[in-house]
Amino acid sequence: MLNLVNREEVNKKYTWDLSLIYKNEAEYEKDIRALKELVEEFVKNYQGKLSSVEVIINSLKDYSVILEKLDLITSYASLSLSVDYGNMKNYKESIKATEIYDDIMTEIGFLEVEILSNDVEILEEAAKNKEYSSYIKRLIEEKPYLKSVETEKTLKKLNGSLNSFSGIYNSIKLQDIEFPNFYVNGKGYELSYNLFEGMYENHNNIEIRRQAFKVFSETLEKYKNSTAATYLAHCQKDKAIAEIRGFNSTTEYLLHKQRVSEELYNRQIDIIMKELAPVMRKYAKIIGERNKLDKVTYMDLKIDTNKAFDKVISVEDARKLVEDGLSVLGNEYKNILKDAFNNRWIDYVNNYGKSTGAFCASPYGKNSFILISWTGKMTEAMVLAHELGHAGHFNLTNKYQNILNTDVSMYFIEAPSTTNELIMGRYLVNNARDEEEKKYLRSQIISRTYYHNFVTHLLEAAYQREVYRLIDEGKSFSADDLSAIYRKVLEEFWGPDVEITKGAELTWMRQPHYYSGLYSYTYSAGLTIGTEVSRLIEEKGEEIAEKWIEVLKSGGTLNSIELAKKAGVDITTEKPLRNAIKYIESLVDSI
Repeated sequence: MLNLVNREEVNKKYTWDLSLIYKNEAEYEKDIRALKELVEEFVKNYQGKLSSVEVIINSLKDYSVILEKLDLITSYASLSLSVDYGNMKNYKESIKATEIYDDIMTEIGFLEVEILSNDVEILEEAAKNKEYSSYIKRLIEEKPYLKSVETEKTLKKLNGSLNSFSGIYNSIKLQDIEFPNFYVNGKGYELSYNLFEGMYENHNNIEIRRQAFKVFSETLEKYKNSTAATYLAHCQKDKAIAEIRGFNSTTEYLLHKQRVSEELYNRQIDIIMKELAPVMRKYAKIIGERNKLDKVTYMDLKIDTNKAFDKVISVEDARKLVEDGLSVLGNEYKNILKDAFNNRWIDYVNNYGKSTGAFCASPYGKNSFILISWTGKMTEAMVLAHELGHAGHFNLTNKYQNILNTDVSMYFIEAPSTTNELIMGRYLVNNARDEEEKKYLRSQIISRTYYHNFVTHLLEAAYQREVYRLIDEGKSFSADDLSAIYRKVLEEFWGPDVEITKGAELTWMRQPHYYSGLYSYTYSAGLTIGTEVSRLIEEKGEEIAEKWIEVLKSGGTLNSIELAKKAGVDITTEKPLRNAIKYIESLVDSI
C-alpha cells in the first residue's frame, strides 16, 4: 500500500465498503426520489401552521426523518469523491448531492423561523418534550440572530455557493497540483501530498527528507495565489454572514456556532504559544542531538528521536494493538472496533486523487467510514486509534440520540479521538520491553499526539486568528501576506532553536480545516480534555471508562463545559490545560 496506484487497481480488502450505505446506485436514486416526496409532504403539512406545541413536536419528528435521509445521500456522494477526486462521475455526483441539499434546506427553511415566532410560553412548553428539549433550547439561543423567513430561505438557497470554497480548495489541491519526482544521489522518488505527509516529512534519511520538502514547497508555491484567493473569498463570506446575523465580529459568529466563548478560544491559543513553546524547543534540541544534526530546521521536526525502533507495522498488527490498547473502554466499545475492522469501515489504500490526511464520517443510522493512507509507520496505528475515537463517539451518539441531538460542540469534538491516542500511548509504554523502548514510545506520544494537535494545529489556529482580525478590520490579504503571518507565528513559537526553512511559511496552504470555521484550535482543546480523561482512566480504570462512555452517548444534549465536567474535567479553569503542558514536559524530560 506504499506505492500510488489508480483507484481501480487497489486491493478492495483494504478499502471501505460504501454499500453499507446503499447497496447500489438504484437504491441511492430511489432514496433521492423518496426524500423529495417527504419534503413536499412536509411543506404541505407544516408551512404556516407551526403555532402549537403538538404541531411543533410532530414537525420535528418529520424533520428528523428528512435530515436522516439527506445525511445518507450527501455522505454517500462525498465519500465516493474523497477517495478519488480524479473520477469525474463522482465529482458530478457530489455537486448534484450538494444541490439537492441546498434545494431541500431552502424549501424547509421556514421551520426554525416559524417555530421561533411563537410566544415564549409555547416554546418553553415544547422544550419540555424530552426527545427534542435540547434542540429547542439551542434554537431559542439562535433567536436573536435569525432573520425573516425570506432572508433565511435566501441564505439557504445560496448555501452551495457560500460553502463552495472548500471544494475549490480541494480541486486545486487534489486535481490541479502535480508534484514532480525528486532525486537524491541519482535515484528518483515519486512525490504526492499523501506520500510527503505520510513518508517523506518524517523520513530518517536527511537528504531524502530535505529534498522532498524543497520540491514539495516549490510546487506548492506555484499555486499560492489561487489558494489565497479562494481563502480570502471564504473569509469574506464568513464576515458577511456575521454582519447579516448581527454579530459583533466574525470570530464571535464562528465561536457562537461552536457554543464556545472567546475566553476559552483565546486562552487555548495564548497559553500554549507562551508556555508550551519552551518545552517543544527543548524537544527540538533532543531531535537534533539524537540524529546528529548540525542544526534543527523546520524540515526535521517530525523525525524520530531513536531510529533503532523504527519499524513497519501492518494493518493487521495495528488492529491487534488498537483492540488491546482500547479494551479498557468496555464491551460496547470493543464491539464497535470489531465491526469497524471486520466490515470494511476503513479505507487504508494509497491511490491517486485520494483526499489527504485522515478523517471519520458517521452518517446517521449507519456505521462510520474512516479514511487513512497507510504508510506502515508506527504513527499510523495512533492515527487509526484517533479516527476510531471519532467512530466510537458518533456510533454511540447516533445510537442513543435523535439526529437533532448529534451536533456536538466543536470544542469537544476532538476529545474522544485524542483520548484514544493517549490511552493507546499509555498502554504501549506500560507494555514496553525495556526503558529504551519506553523512551521511544514516549517520544511517539510527543511527536504524533501532542505535536500534531498541540503544535501543528495550534500554530494554524494562531495564524487563523490573525487572519480573521484582518478581515474584521475590513482589510484584505494576498498569498504573501498569509505566508508572512504564518512565518511570524512559527518564529514566535520556535524562537532561535529551530531554523524556519524557506517553504515553511507555505504550510498555510496545506490545511482544509480553515474552511470549517475555527476548527484548528479545537484539536488542542479536545486533547486538553483527553489528557485528563486518559490519566483518570489509567488511575481508576473501569469506573472512569464507564463514565466516559456515558459522556460519548450524550451527543449534543450538553455543551462542551458540561460534557467535560461529566467526564471529571473542569475546563472553566486553566488547570487542565496547564496539566497537559506539564505532562508533555514530563515526557520530554523522560527521554
